[in-house]
Amino acid sequence: MSNQAPYKKTNVAKMVVVAYTDKTYRSRDSIDPYFLPVNPETYAQNYKVEYDQRQGHGNQGSDPKFKSTVPEELKLDFILDGTGTIYEYNNPEKETVQQQFTRFKEAVYSMNGNIHRPRFLKIFWGDFVFPCILTNMDVKYTLFDPEGRPLRAKLSCSFVNYVAQEERVARENKRSPDLTHIREVEEGNRLDLMSHEVYNDSKYVLQLAKANGLTSFRNVRSGTEIVFPPFDKTEE
Repeated sequence: MSNQAPYKKTNVAKMVVVAYTDKTYRSRDSIDPYFLPVNPETYAQNYKVEYDQRQGHGNQGSDPKFKSTVPEELKLDFILDGTGTIYEYNNPEKETVQQQFTRFKEAVYSMNGNIHRPRFLKIFWGDFVFPCILTNMDVKYTLFDPEGRPLRAKLSCSFVNYVAQEERVARENKRSPDLTHIREVEEGNRLDLMSHEVYNDSKYVLQLAKANGLTSFRNVRSGTEIVFPPFDKTEE
């Protein structure tokens, strides 16, 4: 799918959440894209790098070792309004706050029966495209009618960047022996040769077989996914 945002409701691009049933974002869900009635004034993105900072016994300092980059997080705050004073022109169906929230929750939070999990999402806003899944949603109702029905709600949502494993491996294409790799065994592959390709040494073949729960490193069936963890080179 193109990275250009294909959804615009007026001359001003509205932030829109599109739900998918496929982790590769090829199969759109049957529910309609959800246009935020009011664009958030701001949004926050969080980037984090994890290091192993454990110290050896008796050492005063440390040499932090890179572990991983944590998936990017996006935080959004936006308003749902049922008074008709904020975005009446964007609410021709006169939906109540609860109806608006139900539609949003269906898209981002509710379990999809076909994939047995909440949907995969893409958030579009102008040129901004963010493939993700919802990790947290807080709803605060701030205004009510005389019967106690909510007239306004503030939603605070957190989404974490989601990229399917196959695409992530293809993007990274790292061959460092200090990183975890996942490879699929193809016809004619040998585990000792795959070990040499990743670790530059075939001597780890027995450790590799053990790490993957294989009873033998010979004749590994084609199509098997093999995890290549980082091994301590000092261990024999």
